[in-house]
Amino acid sequence: MVKFALLVTMEAKPGKEAEVEAFLRNGLPIVQNEPGTVAWFGVRMGPSTFGIFDAFSDEAGRQAHLSGLLAAALMEKAPELFASSPEIEKLEVLAAKLP
Repeated sequence: MVKFALLVTMEAKPGKEAEVEAFLRNGLPIVQNEPGTVAWFGVRMGPSTFGIFDAFSDEAGRQAHLSGLLAAALMEKAPELFASSPEIEKLEVLAAKLP
């Protein structure tokens, strides 16, 4: 059962949309190796707005993800790819349907 989540929103710099999309697609193999990450989605929310939604069964899984390889890569690439720093919101999951 998932109880914790993250919602990260990012606004790509003009002309960097394809690079942000590639970054998100390339992030999937990284999070597949995170046992505490129950669900992970890289999404496009608009022409230049992107997001990540991920879910965890416990706070330890969420913290491991926040200190993991993808989070580090995201912060490293942020000045190059994004108009401003990614916004990271910690969420409480009230209900979920997973496979």
